[in-house]
Amino acid sequence: MRKIILSMSVSLDGFIEGPDRQIDWHMVDDELHSHFNEWLRGMGAFMSGRVTHELMAEFWPTADADPSSPAVMVEFAGIWRDMPKFVFSRTLERADWNTTVVREVVPEEIMALKAQPGGDLALSGADLAAAFRRYDLIDEYRVYVHPVLIGRGKPLFQASDDRVGLRLAENRTFGNGVVLLRYERAEASSSG
Repeated sequence: MRKIILSMSVSLDGFIEGPDRQIDWHMVDDELHSHFNEWLRGMGAFMSGRVTHELMAEFWPTADADPSSPAVMVEFAGIWRDMPKFVFSRTLERADWNTTVVREVVPEEIMALKAQPGGDLALSGADLAAAFRRYDLIDEYRVYVHPVLIGRGKPLFQASDDRVGLRLAENRTFGNGVVLLRYERAEASSSG
């Protein structure tokens, strides 16, 4: 069965964006971008909320048309365009670029999607992650901690009374100081 993998960049103080949705503090250099490309190329689909999807759709469909785009960005533009995408939104009427609009997180529908053949499912967005956590649908967490304190903004994890046991499956430090912390569910890791 495919896994749902939450992948997010955070500041050291736990925010995914600044108070005005700034992400200019993300330190994505060629090494980190190549890592993302290698990992995401094998995914079965991207799953995101409307805000994240619209941010991606504003830039990536034509990023490779700019002759000044670095090779890693050109490569990711193709990955993003070709990858099936699910955008979760109650308001979005339609979406282009191989995208299916989904109105609600329905656990039975998500489990049916996980049961389909293909690569794992990459999840992004704090609000969508909170809904998936509420239904206990996240199998793995890939948190990219950027070496910056931004003081305030939107936290990656909303307050919750639920406790989820995790096991560190991988950590990696990139040359720019970003650290990947990859966690699997503790009960899932003990069976495999």
